[in-house]
Amino acid sequence: MTFREINSKMVSATVAPGQRLFSQRGAMLAYRGDVSFTPNIQGGQGGLMSMIGRRVAGEATPLMTVEGSGTVFFGHGGHHVHVITLSGDTLYLEADRLLAFEGTLRQGTMFLGAQGGVMGLVRGQATGQGLFTTTLQGHGSVAVMAHGGVFEVPVTPQRPVHVDPQAYVAHHGELRNRLSTALGWRDMVGRGSGEAFQLELSGNGTVYVQASEEKL
Repeated sequence: MTFREINSKMVSATVAPGQRLFSQRGAMLAYRGDVSFTPNIQGGQGGLMSMIGRRVAGEATPLMTVEGSGTVFFGHGGHHVHVITLSGDTLYLEADRLLAFEGTLRQGTMFLGAQGGVMGLVRGQATGQGLFTTTLQGHGSVAVMAHGGVFEVPVTPQRPVHVDPQAYVAHHGELRNRLSTALGWRDMVGRGSGEAFQLELSGNGTVYVQASEEKL
């Protein structure tokens, strides 16, 4: 694994010649060695289509390409950092949760309706988290940010999981998301996501939840 957790709010990453990392702009806290940081307007390994998706999703700030030989320390805004390792599968996460990831992972952008149908659209409108989500696919590790730490909740066909949409960080596996309402439409006027909206994930995989409803 490239990333090593220094404490709950900082990770270090080893950079070697011929390899590269991608990070959110402003995520570098310190580094040692011969390391360079270059803006990447093409959306990591996703190329042009990833860049277009990120623009449509409102992500105007480019990623930084990190190359060279040395060690880099990442963190952002004092948020808790959690490292997730992928073994060929796809991670779905809110774009503003992304701190840094290995260059072996391919980045993309997915329209929420592709997984959640019409209710996926409603989720984006109701929670203010947008209609798009970022995807990372392949073999490698990614560091994500959250408020108050992250806990992993397994999802099985027999045990779907309901999550407050604003507490949702990411998920991977063969999961389908659906926005459900715990209240009638009239009761939801003036309410936040909490009791009114629940994101139901069913199938087989893992969902990552932050210990707070506060947005980044």
